Amino acid sequence: MSESTYPAGNSPTQVLSVSPVVLPAPDRAVDLELRISAPVTGGELPIILLSHGHGPSNNLSSLNGYAPLANFWAAHGFVVIQPTHLSSRTLSLPPDTPGAPLYWRSRAADMTRILDHLDVIEAAVPQLLGRLDRSRVAVAGHSMGGHTASLLLGARLTDPDDGTEVNLAEPRIRAGVLLAAPGRGGDALSAYAAENYPFFLTTDFSQMTTPTLVVVGDKDSSTHLTVRGPDWHLDPYLLSPGRKDLLTLFGAEHGLGGISGYDVAETTDENPERVSAVQRLTSAYLRSQLHAGDSAWQAARDALAADPDPLGRVESK
Repeated sequence: MSESTYPAGNSPTQVLSVSPVVLPAPDRAVDLELRISAPVTGGELPIILLSHGHGPSNNLSSLNGYAPLANFWAAHGFVVIQPTHLSSRTLSLPPDTPGAPLYWRSRAADMTRILDHLDVIEAAVPQLLGRLDRSRVAVAGHSMGGHTASLLLGARLTDPDDGTEVNLAEPRIRAGVLLAAPGRGGDALSAYAAENYPFFLTTDFSQMTTPTLVVVGDKDSSTHLTVRGPDWHLDPYLLSPGRKDLLTLFGAEHGLGGISGYDVAETTDENPERVSAVQRLTSAYLRSQLHAGDSAWQAARDALAADPDPLGRVESK
């Protein structure tokens, strides 16, 4: 694949990355640590909040993961903010910590805390002062991070502890990218997921109205979580209202070619061209969603459709 096969919308630039940036969080088990990646130059930069997954690696599920995405997005004009959620193995929290093991509510709260403290983040990274466009915010997440992102985009669930409906939609977020995200609950779940992660049982996308690109692999069976096979990951697209786009990657499994890190052994479908497609198509989508009149997404879609040997397909509703 050439650099311009699926155009990302602009030319790459140098990137600066700063970590850890620490937000005090007295109501949290530990303070919130972040990585900030941004282009070295430019102003009025849109923001992407990137939520990591819950994979088996010790460090990828933290602010140290997802470099293929964070670096690419930053090189193409976004400020990428990556928290280390409480589910990260890097924190080694006791198993009886409230919210363990996946901390679904805390994860979403981390993102809201970031948006509430952008002044603190700017002060901690002087190179960012005055360069953020706070009116253009997106959220992206992979796997469990996709669940986190979906809640911020408007998905609902019933808290298994008290039976209340949970609405964590974040109105400051204007667009989202869900990467191999979980689907609906109920009879779609595996027995293991229903028993160990009961919050998944009531996932409801019927009020997830924020524009979103759902990215799935057509070989992503995720048998530990679902009995429905790869189709489960289509649910955020099929079951949500409003403007949605779906990118289906041919032959891709849960790692979508290796987006969680460079040369990751746990990636079962390692494919640099697939990762490049995810980088470019997601970047183009977010540029067009966050900048009225931007044609990057349409150009990337057209290029994908014209490719004689495409890595995937896009559909919309």
